[in-house]
Amino acid sequence: MLDDSPLDHLSDTEVRALAQRLLAEVRHKQATIDKLTHEMAVLKRLKFAARQERFQGEQRSLLEESLEEDLEAIAEELEQLASPGEKSAAKAKPRRTPLPPGLARREIHHEPQDTQCSCGCQMKRIGEDVAEKLDYTPGVFTVERHVRGKWVCKHCETLTQAPVPAHIIDKGLYTTGLLAQVLVAKYADHLPLYRQEGIFERAGLALPRSTLAQWVGACGVQLQPLVDALKAQMLDRAVLHADETPVAMLKPGNGKTHRAYLWSYCTTPYSMIPAVVFDFAESCAGRHAAAFLGAWRGTLVCDDYSGYKALLASGITEAGCLAHARRKFHALWANHKSQIAGEALELFGALYEVEREARELSREERLRLRRHKARPAADVLHRWLIARRGQVPDGSATAKAIDYSLNRWAALTRYIDDPAVPADNNWVENRIRPIAIGRSNWLFAGSLRAGQRAAAVMSLIQSARLNGHDPLAYLKDVLTRLPTQPASRIGELLPHNWKLEPTV
Repeated sequence: MLDDSPLDHLSDTEVRALAQRLLAEVRHKQATIDKLTHEMAVLKRLKFAARQERFQGEQRSLLEESLEEDLEAIAEELEQLASPGEKSAAKAKPRRTPLPPGLARREIHHEPQDTQCSCGCQMKRIGEDVAEKLDYTPGVFTVERHVRGKWVCKHCETLTQAPVPAHIIDKGLYTTGLLAQVLVAKYADHLPLYRQEGIFERAGLALPRSTLAQWVGACGVQLQPLVDALKAQMLDRAVLHADETPVAMLKPGNGKTHRAYLWSYCTTPYSMIPAVVFDFAESCAGRHAAAFLGAWRGTLVCDDYSGYKALLASGITEAGCLAHARRKFHALWANHKSQIAGEALELFGALYEVEREARELSREERLRLRRHKARPAADVLHRWLIARRGQVPDGSATAKAIDYSLNRWAALTRYIDDPAVPADNNWVENRIRPIAIGRSNWLFAGSLRAGQRAAAVMSLIQSARLNGHDPLAYLKDVLTRLPTQPASRIGELLPHNWKLEPTV
């Protein structure tokens, strides 16, 4: 007799509520599919119209790369949204060409754990399936030959075979080592795909940049849940740094670029979780920082940028950057040898001397030292600022430097009474500096989606570096394990928790 349906135990009200919830989920899913389908259609039009843009040489190559990456990313998202019966049609797979026979090959055998049939007979090996995957170590292509033996029981004709190992991109003819190499070269070494295409060709195998772009787009989608988990754990910290840097973003419709921003958020050097998460946004408006931080309410170490002001009104505590205040006087000294600026630098130096001493201390010892030494030094600096302000004319560069410190004095000295707060924002500036340097290579972000994908992958790469990991080894292992990693244990793959599993 068949078991009762679970719905039989629900009241009419509960059934209606369940039906409404399911209908809402279906509408939301369909709306997402419609949005992605429309975005894909727009990108396809831009792809075929790219030759009409006023871009030449490197700029055109970068545009074409971004479009290919975005198209593959959307196709991957549509694949994930498709129902099981629709998955085969949701994303067309290109026909695979055989790998060159001249490449060195390394066999990896996959056999069943048990070749004893359930009927009691010993199975016999009758053949094998072989799948080849392209691998790459800097300068050298090789091929992994995955050999899966077929075993059959003569008595009951039961056939058994080791399952196909899960891959980050279904049925891909390339290893996670090659995928990781492309990602690290693009987002850590800032090598656009057209340059990587030339590097691979010199190594003996021409990989079209369109293929590389498809890999980047697909991997970006697959890695996003890991970035989301990293962000969630970072937002559990009570103190964070924030900074931003401008990045040009392409507007394909008119062949021009406009100023977008890469926002950077990270834990402090005193945190038990070294992490940095980047967020790419179309502008420097404060709403982007508010959207990223959400319900987080802690102490934010930042400069005097207006984009953070609304956050402070919502309950976030501001901690100023002592280095920003000092730099204004340093500029006066470097450019004009200002006597007043020289005096200021000596007084700021006294505060930094305390911080050098406090760096390796425990929270309690750091707090005690700051109150004992930094507080008196800060009071001396404050009295000096007030006295000197009355001696310089309004509107002068010296007056502006002094006013910056006086107007933000409470924020600049907040660190003295909170041992979890650093004295300046240099920690996050050092995290964002490599990205700023890389702009000379990649020139601009090809689209908002491309900028967000870059921010996500760079978050993992820079966080891996913060934790002392080789980004290539980290991404290779994560891309290998991610397809079979339970969602409930995805935190194990975050850079501050990650441990390289020993190879068998």
